[in-house]
Amino acid sequence: MAGLGGAGAGGGWGGGYDDDDWGLSSEQLDQIERDAIRQLAERKASSSAASTAPSPARALGAVSPLPSRATATGLGAVSPLPSRATAPAAVPSSPLAGNHPAARASLEARFGKVEALSPARNAVNNSQGSAPKVSVHIFLHSSGVIAAKFPYNQLLVDAFRKIPKASWNAKERIWMFPPSSLSIAEEVLHSVHGLSVEVRKLDPLVHRALLAALDSKDLRGFYDRIPPDVESKLMPFQREGIRFVLQHGGRALIADEMGLGKTLQAIAVASCLHDAWPVLVIVPSSLRLQWASMIQSWLNIPMEDILVVLPQTGGSHKAGFRLVYSNTKGDFRLDGVFNVISYDVVPKIQSTLLDLNFKIVIADESHFLKNGQAKRTIASLPVLQKAQYVILLSGTPALSRPIELFTQLQALYPTVYKNVNDYGNRYCKGGFYGLYQGASNHEELHNLMKATVMIRRLKKDVLSQLPVKRRQQTFLDLSEKDVKHVRALFHELETLKIKIESADSKEMFDSLKFAQKNLINKLYTDSATAKIPAVLDFLGTIIEADCKFLIFAHHQNMIEAIEQYLLKKKVKCIKIDGQTPVTTRQTLVTDFQNKDDIKAAVLSIRAGGYGLTLTAASTVIFAELSWTPGDIIQAEDRAHRIGQVSSVNIYYLLSNDTIDDLMWDAVQGKLENLGQMLDGQDKTLDVSQTDTRPSPSKQQKTLDGFLKRGSTSMEGQPSMKQPRF
Repeated sequence: MAGLGGAGAGGGWGGGYDDDDWGLSSEQLDQIERDAIRQLAERKASSSAASTAPSPARALGAVSPLPSRATATGLGAVSPLPSRATAPAAVPSSPLAGNHPAARASLEARFGKVEALSPARNAVNNSQGSAPKVSVHIFLHSSGVIAAKFPYNQLLVDAFRKIPKASWNAKERIWMFPPSSLSIAEEVLHSVHGLSVEVRKLDPLVHRALLAALDSKDLRGFYDRIPPDVESKLMPFQREGIRFVLQHGGRALIADEMGLGKTLQAIAVASCLHDAWPVLVIVPSSLRLQWASMIQSWLNIPMEDILVVLPQTGGSHKAGFRLVYSNTKGDFRLDGVFNVISYDVVPKIQSTLLDLNFKIVIADESHFLKNGQAKRTIASLPVLQKAQYVILLSGTPALSRPIELFTQLQALYPTVYKNVNDYGNRYCKGGFYGLYQGASNHEELHNLMKATVMIRRLKKDVLSQLPVKRRQQTFLDLSEKDVKHVRALFHELETLKIKIESADSKEMFDSLKFAQKNLINKLYTDSATAKIPAVLDFLGTIIEADCKFLIFAHHQNMIEAIEQYLLKKKVKCIKIDGQTPVTTRQTLVTDFQNKDDIKAAVLSIRAGGYGLTLTAASTVIFAELSWTPGDIIQAEDRAHRIGQVSSVNIYYLLSNDTIDDLMWDAVQGKLENLGQMLDGQDKTLDVSQTDTRPSPSKQQKTLDGFLKRGSTSMEGQPSMKQPRF
């Protein structure tokens, strides 16, 4: 240990001092030496007189201003100053005598304020049987260990050396030790002989949380259970997140910023705990199918082992997963290996969930539980608390106030966070439940969460590990009423294709092809209308993440619906479409780039996809696709261009039984041809996932195939082809 931590190199207390350790000049040290020699000569000359008539100072047990570790002068009082091997008494002219400014300034610069006890006061205190009082402040350090701060006192320094794994932090001038040494530290400090130590302890809530974390079983030995093809694709910070959850007994909050792969980390943790399957996954409604797809893609388990609870029969959901419906009368079985449900359905089936006793529960976007009085929170908490392993995921665990964290902490440590008043009075400026609007001791709360339950990384912290672009398909769940009309158009298109193949004249063929083109355009338009409710549902999740984002669409009704939704949610935004005057576009761009309160840019793929720099956002969303792949690439690059200092996350919102079924393959094919012609290599919209396995329901036809080769009927329920990775 360096400094006060021990006697090794660097001048620890136990190993003597070099001249520099005093913080004095060579002239001052020479003066000390001359004073000491002179005083020794005077003492020798008067030794006989001193033996018969002791001086008043010696009778009172005066302490030399130059103390020694080898001897104890007087009645055992401890000097606040360090000493060399000898301790000659200093005369007032010595630079170390009394309160000499040079000595005190040097020591206070090194150790903080120094307790100075006069010889007379020392003698009086000891003669009355009382000891000097010293205050020690124990607190939780940002690194997750315990820290102690106190005015320098040699007895306390010696005491801290007895604490297991204690070390001196010279930079911050504090002692540090792990939480496992806390109880021993308190015992040691209360038994320091010659001192009355007043210990300012940790808050009881903090103490309970640290003890609970210490009691958690370290499961990092299970890390090797991750499938090799999954582990090899993890980024270093993701491996760290998985080990953090395992280290904390499988009960933790992964609070990484949006786009850093929280879903993958949770799935990997679940793979480590295979013996505790089946798994319950609770997510926002817009992410149910997305989670099912990710689970199947990463773990490669049979699709029939993934059960998804949906609100109603029909709609665009399919893809080979097992489906059950929450509006079904009577009980239904949740017997999948992975069971994906939404927060909104938990109150309806809470008793079923509790009876099934899931040992692993993953709660995505766990800030959905921020309101302790909401039905979904009241219903979800018992399910989470009962589980053996709980993984919470949220890029914004506390959106605005510390009180919003309480229910999430309750889910992880129900025995620690039992009383909202204890928590609220400590971290929310007091009040009654529901009125804890403020924030207090926020640094301690942050340190406590990091030490016990939370790991959080920001994009800027791990940027070197991220690809410049990360594309992701997000499958939307459309209701039956929204998709029914589009499905009918597909049947009409199927009939028209058959007629084209049997046309017996060029005039009829041309007429039918023209009708086919119009029908495809109508499919494009009506698909946009059908997707609007699901797109807005997904946007609700993005808004909760409190990040800047661009959202692209093609049709005017989609653009206007998005803008109105954002305004309704009080999210400031700009809008650039074909009707936006060219003269005002740059002003809108400047506002988006420079004003933090403007969170969204609603853009037409054509009008907003060229010539604009919107690097203030690193999240890009496509509510619709374009027939022209170049338009999509250009739109992506509004954020991914010179000036962007972050990795760009791109989300494609796709839905079965809409024009997306056909457009995705068409765009992919055009990009492949374009890349081969221009660059001599394939150029596709590569999606950042695990490997080249197909999506849960691989699309069996492209647009060209649909129009030329014939296809199965729409009852075959096609979905998007999984793009290359």
